[in-house]
Amino acid sequence: MTGVDSSPTMISFCRDRLPDQEWIVADMRQLWLGRRFDGILAWDSFFHLNHDDQRRMFAVFADHASVGTILMFNTGPQHCESVGEYRGDPLYHASLSPAEYEMFTERFGFSVLEHATNDAQAGGRTVYLCRRNDLG
Repeated sequence: MTGVDSSPTMISFCRDRLPDQEWIVADMRQLWLGRRFDGILAWDSFFHLNHDDQRRMFAVFADHASVGTILMFNTGPQHCESVGEYRGDPLYHASLSPAEYEMFTERFGFSVLEHATNDAQAGGRTVYLCRRNDLG
């Protein structure tokens, strides 16, 4: 397992809890690890990027995905942008429309296997489960 986060504090927590795994402090928007993975999970992270950065992330996902790679990410249920709060600090959220997510997954060689909006089994999150079809 390889984990990436831009927060040194979060990576430190991960290293303490799972020391035998690889943990990298990096900005996902500029990520280039030079290898491909069988699974990519962008959970409670992807939607903190603005709309344009989310659009560009599909190329990053594709660069790190083999044929058959499973990609799972969560978003908001519709195109929006807001600033909420977490422990007294502002917390940015943005989401594209479901149609735009489907277009970008397809453009970068992924198929949406499942899409659930406000899924109770996922804590009310909107989730996309995708598979990489080709390396085109």
